[in-house]
Amino acid sequence: MNHHHISPADLTFDKLEELLVRNKKLKLSDESVKRIKHCRKYLDEKIAASTEPIYGVTTGFGSLCNHTISGDDLSTLQRNLVVSHACGVGEPLDTRIVKLMLLLKVQSLAYGHSGVGVKTVERLIDMYNNDVLPVIYSQGSLGASGDLAPLAHLSLPLLGMGEVWYEDKKMPSGDVLKKLGWKPLQLSSKEGLALLNGTQFMSSIGVWCLIKARRLSKWADITGALSLDAYDGRIEPFFEQVHLIRQHKGQIQTAKNIRHLLDGSELINRKKAHVQDPYSFRCIPQVHGASKDAIRYAENVLYNEINGVTDNPTIFPDDDKVISAGNFHGQPLALALDFLGIALAELGNISERRVYRLVSGTRNLPSFLVAKPGLNSGFMIPQYTAASLVSQNKQLCTPASVDSIESSQGQEDHVSMGANAAVKTIQIVKNLEQILAIELFNGCQAIEFRRPYKSSQIIEKVFKTFRKSVPFVENDEMMYPLMKNSVEVLIENNPDLYFFDD
Repeated sequence: MNHHHISPADLTFDKLEELLVRNKKLKLSDESVKRIKHCRKYLDEKIAASTEPIYGVTTGFGSLCNHTISGDDLSTLQRNLVVSHACGVGEPLDTRIVKLMLLLKVQSLAYGHSGVGVKTVERLIDMYNNDVLPVIYSQGSLGASGDLAPLAHLSLPLLGMGEVWYEDKKMPSGDVLKKLGWKPLQLSSKEGLALLNGTQFMSSIGVWCLIKARRLSKWADITGALSLDAYDGRIEPFFEQVHLIRQHKGQIQTAKNIRHLLDGSELINRKKAHVQDPYSFRCIPQVHGASKDAIRYAENVLYNEINGVTDNPTIFPDDDKVISAGNFHGQPLALALDFLGIALAELGNISERRVYRLVSGTRNLPSFLVAKPGLNSGFMIPQYTAASLVSQNKQLCTPASVDSIESSQGQEDHVSMGANAAVKTIQIVKNLEQILAIELFNGCQAIEFRRPYKSSQIIEKVFKTFRKSVPFVENDEMMYPLMKNSVEVLIENNPDLYFFDD
C-alpha cells in the first residue's frame, strides 16, 4: 500500500494537500520510531532517578505546578488532564481540518522530544488511516498553553471516551473502538500533556486556510481579468515596466498573470474612449499583489510551525535535559492568521467594487446586466450579497492577536488568542469564495454584451467552463441556485489550468 512515512522536517503544503486529496495512509518512518523510543526510554529513566520535580510529569499543571504527584498516580494524572480539559463549545470543526490535526500532532510527536510511547502515536495514525475523526469544537482555546480544549477532544478517543465521526456518523468513541477491535489506551507519564500541549488546532486551520488562499488568490486574478475585459478596461497599468520600478514580488507576479490571462484578447486591445480605469481595475496588481505577499508570509510561518515541536516540557535525551518553556504559545500563528485574514478580505473587498462597476450601467453595459432593466432587476441583488459578505469580513478582521486574558490563576498571564484568529479566518475564506463566485457570475454575464468581440483564449475557456453550469440570464429568475453553482465552479476547477494553458 502507498503510505506517507512520517519523518522529521518533511511536510510541505503541496504534500499536505496531496495527502488529503489522494487519501494516502500514514506510517511512522524507522527514524521516527527510533527517536520516539529513545526519548521515552530516557524519560522513564529520568523519572526513576530524579529527586527533583518535573513539570507536568511528576507535578500538577498550570498554577498547580507546585503540587507533587506520587509515582503510583502518574498515569491517573495524565488521564485526568485529558478528561478535565475537554471543554470545547461551539460548532464542530470540519472533519477535513480534524484529519489535518491528527496528522500534525503525529508529526510533532515524531521528533522524539515529547516523551510519548510509540503505541500512542500509532493509535493516532490508526485513527487517521481509518477515518476515526474526533468531534472537536471550534471554540475554547486561548492559543497559548497550546490548544488545550480542542486537543483534549482530539485525545479523548484514545481513552475510549468522547465522540468521533465514523462512516459519516457521530458516534461514541467507545463503540467505534469495539467495532474496530481497539482497546482504550492507558496513558503513561507525560503522554497526556504531550497530546494537549501544542498548536495543532491553530496550525491545521491555518494550513486549510492557506491551501484555500493559494487557489483563491489565483481565482481573484482570473475574475479580475474577466471583469477588466468585460468593463472595457485598459491593459497599460499591467505593463511590466511599471511594476519593476516598485519591486514588490506579489505586484510583479499579479501584473504578469493579468497580461498572460488577457493575451490575445480582442476586447483589451481595441481603442478606448477613456484614459483611465477606476482603482478597482487599475490597481489590481498593487492590491492583489500585496495579498499574495501576505499569503507568502503566512506560509513561511505555518511551514516552520507544522515542522516543529510545540508541546511542553521539551525533552532532550542527548543533552540530559527536560526543559519547561513555552513552545506551545501561538503568537507566531496569531499574528500570521490575523494578517492572512486581512489579506483575503481585501481580495474580496476589491472584487465587490468591480462587481459594483459592472452593474452600474456605464461603459455601454446595461443597468444591472440585463437587456430590459426596470422590468428586470437582473444582477442588482448579487452585488448586495457580495457587499454584505465584504462588510462581515471587515468585522472579522479585527485582530485577535492584540487581545489577552489572564488564566490559570495568573500563571498563564499572556495568551495569543490565535485559535480565535484561526476560526474567524475560516469564515473569511468561505466568504471570499462566495464573493469571487459572484464576480465570476457577473463577469460572464457582462462579457456577453460585448459580442461579437472576444476576450483571450484563456478567458473564453473560463467562460465556456462556467457556462456548463450557469446559463446567461435573459429575464429575472431565481439567482441563488445560479450563485451556488458559481461557487462550485470555483471549488471544482483548478485555477492552475488557466495559468499553464495548453
